[in-house]
Amino acid sequence: MAQEPEQTRKALYKQAQQQEIAGRSSMSKAELVAALERNASKSAHPVVGTRVDTFRQLADSVATGKFVVRPRILTGFERRQHVRQTLREDHETRIASQAEDANIKFDKLSGSLYSFFRGTALLFYRDMAGDDAWMPTVLALGDVHPENFGVMPNANNVPIFSVNDFDEAYYAPFTWDIKRGAVGFMIAAANEGELKRKHQINIVRHFVQGYIESMQRLAREGTEQDEEMRYDSAPKLIRKLFKKAHEERAKWLMDDYLDKTKSGFRSTEELVPITSERDKFQKITNRLVKKNAIEVPERANGMRVKDVAIRRGQGTASLGLDRYYVLIEGPEGDGTDDLIIEYKQARRSALSGLVPPSAYEMDTRAERISHAQAVHLVRGDVFYGHVEFDGLSYMSRERAPFRDDIDLDDLSKSDWKDYARICGSVLAGVHALSDESGKIDYDIEPAIMNAIGPPELFAEDIVEFATEAADRVCRDHALFREDHARGAFKQLDIVHR
Repeated sequence: MAQEPEQTRKALYKQAQQQEIAGRSSMSKAELVAALERNASKSAHPVVGTRVDTFRQLADSVATGKFVVRPRILTGFERRQHVRQTLREDHETRIASQAEDANIKFDKLSGSLYSFFRGTALLFYRDMAGDDAWMPTVLALGDVHPENFGVMPNANNVPIFSVNDFDEAYYAPFTWDIKRGAVGFMIAAANEGELKRKHQINIVRHFVQGYIESMQRLAREGTEQDEEMRYDSAPKLIRKLFKKAHEERAKWLMDDYLDKTKSGFRSTEELVPITSERDKFQKITNRLVKKNAIEVPERANGMRVKDVAIRRGQGTASLGLDRYYVLIEGPEGDGTDDLIIEYKQARRSALSGLVPPSAYEMDTRAERISHAQAVHLVRGDVFYGHVEFDGLSYMSRERAPFRDDIDLDDLSKSDWKDYARICGSVLAGVHALSDESGKIDYDIEPAIMNAIGPPELFAEDIVEFATEAADRVCRDHALFREDHARGAFKQLDIVHR
């Protein structure tokens, strides 16, 4: 039997373009073939139920002032069905592929209310669809909670404290971040700090007050581009975190990553070396540097890839998504000063299609994340970027020996209040950058202060929202735990004809 003639890259690219395969322009011929085969396999699967368009229409209706039924008023069986459908839809790819990390994630969400809150941003924002349409828009972090602030490297490889997770970043009303953060602090204080409701409420007030005070100051001074929280400028509580996070690179590499020869990754439960893929990831890394115009520092020694590993079991919301660690040889060449670049699969923000319609919407995945990092951290990690391979979109960043976040278990009542106020202040600072290096085309700080109005009234409104939302998360968690125990998240909602 005669074989079919081999297609040219141009013909394969045209097919990929027709099928809207992400990252097609940078794919090799072999990668295009693989991506088209995956897409063909995917299209042969049964149609999975989705309510994305339904919620986009809901957000539009709410934003224009229509009185409509919101999912947050549902109770009993109807709320259970809503929670179940939303989480199945949110984890479609992971459930369909029967990914091991998907089961681990659902177990983790079941075991902790705080983990459930962190891992169900889509559920949270579907309850807020279209809210606050009249409020000023900022580049929102999208997933504010106590552990999405931390220590990380800046452009000079110096540790700084700021927001540290941009996976859900999206242009949205500034109140969306404040509301998500307020609920996050309330649940964390209850679940991790074991504090009573009156203390939780006080912590939320400190978070909001920290935001307002910092935004008031920035509206007067306009210094947001010059500010950076380093060890020398940090409050006492954050200086403790800097000290805790400090570790010598050589020790960090040997303790956590390298094999005895220091020539590659060692195999562990979390790290699976795939050394045979080294040449492939060298090309990907070269493309990353070129596409993002990364000015490679001397300590990266020309970005030579020594080894590659799959990273498993990391994160909460991102469990089950692809993640790779790439080992870059340092100048010494002996494994004592190597770098680790992380490639993390990106997906659509949980806020997409739920925020009030605006001129600032973004549809891309990893590019959206790297844009947020560039806006929020003026002199941030030089290795933040985006690249496509294997038909998927990935963001990149450096794993550093001093990358760390706060240990919530160690916080006293007064520490919780201090930390909440600090995080509120930091959040105001990154919001204020939305009109400097972001897409916002008007002076954002005075607009936000005008929208806030009387600070005490605004703070109490946020407290009331957080209290109601935290109680709803608690009820949803109970429904989820029952459903999870009954095997509800081993299958998807298939559309039957």
